[in-house]
Amino acid sequence: MFHVLLVYTSMTGNTEQIAKQLVFNISEFECINLTTIDIFDSYPEEIDEYDAIIIGSYTWGDGDIPDEMLDFFEELSDYNIKGKAFALFGSGEQSYEYFCGALDTFEDQLDTCGAYLPLPSLKIDMDLDKEDIEACKQFTKDFLNKVTLLDSKLG
Repeated sequence: MFHVLLVYTSMTGNTEQIAKQLVFNISEFECINLTTIDIFDSYPEEIDEYDAIIIGSYTWGDGDIPDEMLDFFEELSDYNIKGKAFALFGSGEQSYEYFCGALDTFEDQLDTCGAYLPLPSLKIDMDLDKEDIEACKQFTKDFLNKVTLLDSKLG
């Protein structure tokens, strides 16, 4: 069994909508044990218990990580995450200068800590539309293909 943690925060519900779509996609694979946690109920030390971690966040202000994600973000460097698989997703508004900038900041932190980021962050403009749902499906498939031995099951 492959253990995945999906931890996220959402202000307007857009990032939560993406999280629910990813949960739905992942739940189709019986060999994946998925735990979903709102950031308010999460602690960075929990990442040791999982084979892969998916982090979802909206972006606040001028490309900033939201306040409720800061502790989790800052404490990541306190744990040995070298080689551990991570994926990032979130919502934002393309009209802003730093579209989904919080994800870029997370990518930099994870890269500095030596984490394995097998694919670019999934960035969604506002809420999900039909194309975004397909992008979520592809994101899920690509991530699981890269971090597990599911290639034959995922096609």
